[in-house]
Amino acid sequence: MVAPLRVGLAGLGTVGAAVLRILAQQHAALAVRCGRPIEVTAVSARSQRKDRGLDLANIRWVSDAVALARDPGIDVFVELIGGEGDPAKGAVQAALAAGKPVVTANKALLARHGVALAQLAEQHHAALNFEAAVGGAIPIVRTLRQALPGNSFARVYGILNGTCNYILTRMEQENLSFADCLKEAQRLGYAEADPWFDVDGHDTAQKLAILASLAFGTQVDPDNVYIEGISSITPEDLDAAAELDYRVKLLGVAMKTPKGIEQRVHPTMVPRDSAIAQVMGVTNAVTIDTEEISPITLVGPGAGGTATASAVVADIADIARGVHAPPFGRPAGLLTSSKKAPMQRHEGGYYIRFLALDQPGTAATIAKRLAQQHISIESIVQRHRGERPLGGEYPKGIPVPVIIITYATTEDAVRRALAAIERDKVISGKPQLIRIEKNR
Repeated sequence: MVAPLRVGLAGLGTVGAAVLRILAQQHAALAVRCGRPIEVTAVSARSQRKDRGLDLANIRWVSDAVALARDPGIDVFVELIGGEGDPAKGAVQAALAAGKPVVTANKALLARHGVALAQLAEQHHAALNFEAAVGGAIPIVRTLRQALPGNSFARVYGILNGTCNYILTRMEQENLSFADCLKEAQRLGYAEADPWFDVDGHDTAQKLAILASLAFGTQVDPDNVYIEGISSITPEDLDAAAELDYRVKLLGVAMKTPKGIEQRVHPTMVPRDSAIAQVMGVTNAVTIDTEEISPITLVGPGAGGTATASAVVADIADIARGVHAPPFGRPAGLLTSSKKAPMQRHEGGYYIRFLALDQPGTAATIAKRLAQQHISIESIVQRHRGERPLGGEYPKGIPVPVIIITYATTEDAVRRALAAIERDKVISGKPQLIRIEKNR
C-alpha cells in the first residue's frame, strides 16, 4: 500500500478550515485520483483554544509555523497565514530549505519574494505551488504554467478582484454612486473595513504581477505595474458606456509590446459582447490571448473560503501525484527583469468625458487640440444637464457633458491634448478618462 502524503497546515482561518473540511469529505475520492491517501497530520495557528467547528483531536498541534515547516513528520507544508513577511515568509523558506514541497495562497508573499522563493525551491528540488494566490478557484496558474506550453502569449488580462467587480456591477444595475456601493459591499462582507487596497487596485496589481511572470517570463514585481482604482467612476460613465455598447470593469492587463511587457491596472471599457463583460458580481475572470489560438476565458469564484480552499487542495493533489513544474513555468534564473512601462507609451482607444462650457468656440477649441495631437474621433455624444423647459430651449451657461471616443492613439497624445484643453478654460473641472480594451 502506498504511504499517505502527510500534510502540515499553518493557518486555520476561513481558508484553512475549508481545506481541512474538503480533505476530510473527499478523502476516499482523492486517494483514488491521486494514487495515495492525503492526511493532515499537523497544524499550526495563533490560538489552539479557538473553536473553529473542526475535529482536531487526531491532528498534532505545533505552536510555531517555522517548526511545523521543518517537522520531519510532514511531507508537504501548506501556508495559509498570509502577509508578505514573517511568520509566513520564514515558514515557507524553512520548508523549501528542508526540501519539502510548499502550497500557498499568499499573493502578497509571492508578489514580493516570488523569485527568491522559486530559486530556493529549485535549489532544494521542492515544488512551490500557488494556484489559490490568483483567481480563487479559477485554474489560471496551472493553465499558464503547464497547459499551454506550445503557445506564445500575447496578452493576459482579467477581473482579479471581486470587491471591485461587485461595486461596478451594483453601480451599473442600480444607478448608485461609488460611495454608496462601497458602504453596501462593506455591510455584506464583500469589502474590508479598510477597502482601499482593493478599490485602489493594489490587490489586482499583486495578482497581475504573478500572471505576467507566468505568461511572459518576467520577474515578479508589483512595483512595475501601473495602477489606478475605481473611485473616480460615476454612474454617468456607466450609463455612457452602456449607450456606446461597452461595460466598465477594473482590469489587470499584461501584454507583449514592441517596447517590452506592459503591466497595468485601471478601469477599462470592454465591448459589451465580450466574454469578460458578462462577468458580474464578485466573480473573477481571466482571458488569455495567444498568437496561435482564439482567446480563452476562464470564469469562476475568485474569493471565499471554499473557492480558495478548492485551489489549495488541487495543488496538494498535484504533489501527491508527483506533478512537479518550475514555480513560474521556467527556471527562476531565466526570468527576465522588467521596468515599469511608462503609460505615456500605451496605445489604444479612449473614452473622454468633459463638462464643456456653453460659450462660442468651445467645440472648435476641443477639436483643434485633439487634432494637434493627431487624435482621431470615432464618436462624439453631447448631453444636456437639467430638463428643457416645455416649448423652450436648454438653459444657457450650464456646462454641457460631452463624451468622445477616440480611435487608437497614445496615452501621451491624449494627456497633452487634455492639458491644452484645460489651459484653454473651455471645460469645467477635470476631464474623465477611461481606456478601452478591444477584443483581439
